[in-house]
Amino acid sequence: MHEFSLMADLMRKIEQVAADNNARRVTRVRVWLGALSHITPEHFREHFEDGTRGTVAEGAELEVETSDDETHPEAQQILLRSLDVA
Repeated sequence: MHEFSLMADLMRKIEQVAADNNARRVTRVRVWLGALSHITPEHFREHFEDGTRGTVAEGAELEVETSDDETHPEAQQILLRSLDVA
């Protein structure tokens, strides 16, 4: 359930950025996984593919950066670093 809420929040952000930029589609998404987000990059990719299905981000390239710093203030988060849009 934790992953679902993090992914839903991420998708809201992606769709908002795309709308703000009048984008037809998102071509690349860069995210940062906090050390305590409890999701591996591989598992995140699966959730990302499911979460983007039918959205402007469907088929977007995904770049995942991971952190091992459990003391980072956002260690429990998945952060949107940047988007490329068309």
